[in-house]
Amino acid sequence: MDDSSREEEIDTVKILVATDCHLGYMEKDEVRRHDSFQAFEEICSIAEKKQVDFVLLGGDLFHENKPSRSTLVKAIEILRRYCLNDRPVQFQVVSDQTVNFANMFGHVNYEDPHFNVGLPVFSIHGNHDDPAGVDNLSAVDILSACNLVNYFGKMDLGGSGVGQIALYPILIRKGSTSVALYGLGNIRDERLNRMFQTPHAVQWMRPEAQERCQVSDWFNILVLHQNRVKTNPKNAINEHFLPRFLDFIVWGHEHECLVDPQEVPGMGFHITQPGSSVATSLIEGESKQKHVLLLEIKGNQYRPTKIPLNSVRPFEYTEVVLKDEPDIDPNDHSSILEHLDSVVRKLIERSNQKANTESVVKLPLVRVKVDYSGFMTINPQRFGQKYVGKVANPQDILIFSKSSKKAGKEAKFDDSERLRPEELNQQNIEALVAESNLKMEVLPVSDLDVALHNFVNKDDKMAFYSCVQYNLEETRNKIARDSDAVKFEEDDIILKVGECLEERVKQRATQNKDDQPFSFNGQSLEDTRSQDIRGKSTAVGSAVSFSDDEDTTMLSASKSTAGKGRKESSQSFRSSRDASEVSKTSSRGRGRGRGRGRASNSLKQTTLDASLGFRHSQRNFCFELCLFLAFFGIEGFYMWLVAVVRIEHQGKFHYVSELQATFSLLRI
Repeated sequence: MDDSSREEEIDTVKILVATDCHLGYMEKDEVRRHDSFQAFEEICSIAEKKQVDFVLLGGDLFHENKPSRSTLVKAIEILRRYCLNDRPVQFQVVSDQTVNFANMFGHVNYEDPHFNVGLPVFSIHGNHDDPAGVDNLSAVDILSACNLVNYFGKMDLGGSGVGQIALYPILIRKGSTSVALYGLGNIRDERLNRMFQTPHAVQWMRPEAQERCQVSDWFNILVLHQNRVKTNPKNAINEHFLPRFLDFIVWGHEHECLVDPQEVPGMGFHITQPGSSVATSLIEGESKQKHVLLLEIKGNQYRPTKIPLNSVRPFEYTEVVLKDEPDIDPNDHSSILEHLDSVVRKLIERSNQKANTESVVKLPLVRVKVDYSGFMTINPQRFGQKYVGKVANPQDILIFSKSSKKAGKEAKFDDSERLRPEELNQQNIEALVAESNLKMEVLPVSDLDVALHNFVNKDDKMAFYSCVQYNLEETRNKIARDSDAVKFEEDDIILKVGECLEERVKQRATQNKDDQPFSFNGQSLEDTRSQDIRGKSTAVGSAVSFSDDEDTTMLSASKSTAGKGRKESSQSFRSSRDASEVSKTSSRGRGRGRGRGRASNSLKQTTLDASLGFRHSQRNFCFELCLFLAFFGIEGFYMWLVAVVRIEHQGKFHYVSELQATFSLLRI
């Protein structure tokens, strides 16, 4: 190496950029369980081969909010294999590290004298591995505590109203090159969108000018993990929200690989979107070649080099419109099968031809999107049985859809808007309630939205239980404080329940969506009950407390017999049904069962407790949920919960089975 190249090497910061590794994805699938780890190991090996200064990860390192022990062990093994060595680190972190790294150690990992870190890794969190629980910890915190990852971009959403955040950069210096690295871990898009549009809610801290380094000398990088596609502008981040002083942006969360940096007109910065390293959605955008980006920075200039990932499982995608195929008879089932078989065989052949140069041939992923408008469908599972051992996903090769009737009248989405990853199927509860013409009687819709988010994305098994319990308790206490229970009439109850809901809706509107009182633990509910309930033998805290143990369930806090529990629960359900039927807002006759008896004209406090569901000796989730369903509308709640849970999180059907039992019980 000559002197000029050596001098250039001293002044050049080399960064390997990757996002959305989703470690642990499909870990229970015998064929695909190792895919995410093989891709991540290839990323680390590329970093070692290219002798980069550090690896920069853009969120969603893990697929699950609570990764399994197997996933954590494999991730730690890979990081130890490539990150711990005697290779000297050539750059310095010159900023206040206690501000940059929110852990008890407060410094970058390679400065720890007890570890030989030769390849530093910097990572933010994504929406899959975001912090949760009482201590607000992420799975990335585990790797940080092991001194394998420098976890940054974790924000404390303080302040009133929408909240306030301050982004402090990690200041990196190597020779004459200075890099300011800003990190912003995933925040709910709707909230972050409002924060960007609220003055002073997002503060960007610039480096101070020094004698040999002016503010303009810093090369400013931002790594974030948010929606970029603007199908709904309120649930995405517009590039124009970002400050113009930035030079380069690494955008995580979007799985389509658009790794070549693109300049944003009028903003002066470039954006790279590396995409995921493993296909988590069988859509067209994920069928493109996966890459990582080698970013070389010298002074205020940078040089990008995209590097393909060769260990990624091949993925072939195509779309078929049956009505456009002349050889298919709409009334002939066999002709449809023959045509789809030929399409799948061609995709498999195309994949095999691409893989001829590889030493290890993997079974390909194959997806055929079939527009069957005017035709009959076939069973995708039965169709895929003949391809077991030939493709990696025989159970879902085919996906059927119908062309929209409005397609000819409305403008088509461009490719960037169509190619959403798994968020394509997410639905907002407010929209579902509005579409179904459901009238909420006790629960604010925003509370249900938060509960669903915590249940699906944060594996919070008590989310719905806490939501229902907290709101019912709030309603009961409000009525008990404002009225004389002995003189209560039926119409008074109905009116007070409605007024209480209106007050809570207004209150939630002024709160941050992420700061609902039931979201993280049962303290708020426990405090509320402790003020109004004395002398009860059952401890409320045990019914709503949270545990980090995945195998622990706390859906029941009483040890009454099964017969007694059913009797008490059915009595409680009858009381709430009485109140609901008097208000004429109960669900249609299909969900009605026992408990249609006429209500008395005056209700004492004990009857009021029962009508709102608070029989404190009963803590079973399903029966408490019956009380909520009486106000909400049985079929509406059941339909959206089953649909959303099935769509958003495959495999989490333990609550669905309980709801099915509840639904059957309501028909008795």
